[in-house]
Amino acid sequence: MIHIIDLHFQTDHSIASFLVETADGPVLVESGPHSTYPKLVEGLARHGYQVADIKHVLLTHIHFDHAGAAWALAREGATVYVHPKGYSHLHDPEKLYNSAKRIYGDMMEPLWGLMEGIPEEKMKAVAHGEEIEVGEKRFVAHHTPGHAVHHIAWQMDDIIFTGDVAGCKIEPGPVVPPCPPPDIHLEDWYDSIELLRALAPRSLYLTHYGPVSDVNAHLDALKEVLKDWGDWMKIRYDRGLSASEITPDFQAYAAEGLKTLGLTAHEITRYEAANPAWMSVAGLLRYWKKRDQA
Repeated sequence: MIHIIDLHFQTDHSIASFLVETADGPVLVESGPHSTYPKLVEGLARHGYQVADIKHVLLTHIHFDHAGAAWALAREGATVYVHPKGYSHLHDPEKLYNSAKRIYGDMMEPLWGLMEGIPEEKMKAVAHGEEIEVGEKRFVAHHTPGHAVHHIAWQMDDIIFTGDVAGCKIEPGPVVPPCPPPDIHLEDWYDSIELLRALAPRSLYLTHYGPVSDVNAHLDALKEVLKDWGDWMKIRYDRGLSASEITPDFQAYAAEGLKTLGLTAHEITRYEAANPAWMSVAGLLRYWKKRDQA
């Protein structure tokens, strides 16, 4: 059984953790940020578990909204499973944390909480195609770059926990691609989308937010919006516009796409909490700059 734990990051239905019950105890997919750790503890308790019962934490990638509380779970006895390219950053998060703090400043701790290193004996780097067995459940790691070089989509039976590679979709809204710096790579992302499609899952479980059953339509829509956002940014990059000049226009462009579908102000707030538009400006501009320099 899969339980969705709403971590209530700034609002409801912005970040989820997934609790999977097995015959050998629970598995947690995504820790969420450390700032929402109390909500995670409450969510576990609602399903009859304590933090110490969690012995396996599967991370899709090391961004704070997905992995920021992993160290706290490891401290209580969990083993954390992570992409090899994310391993060192969780073992010694100083560079990762300070880099983010330059962006968020005084809001870093209120938004994301703390981050401490995870001992190597409490972590496992997972290869592409590697299988993790817990009780009767088998979790297969699929390396899926594009959103991040350290991204894993975790397959369990005929469902896939997709992290950010399958985008954000918060009911009743559309799917949109989170494009933060520094690793956005559109061609890799398109390839990862096709890998998900080829696996033919019955449903996708999005960290932002929840299950999607119409898989092919969802992936088609994601590719379309990802290309649209990339092309929109490329036009302005070619004009030599700066991020500060582009950001207000892109925020309005992204918001208009939500408003035209009749989303309420609260529903739009969920999207902005899960996927701030200004982050996609920074990520996509960096992508086009790297393409120019290649």
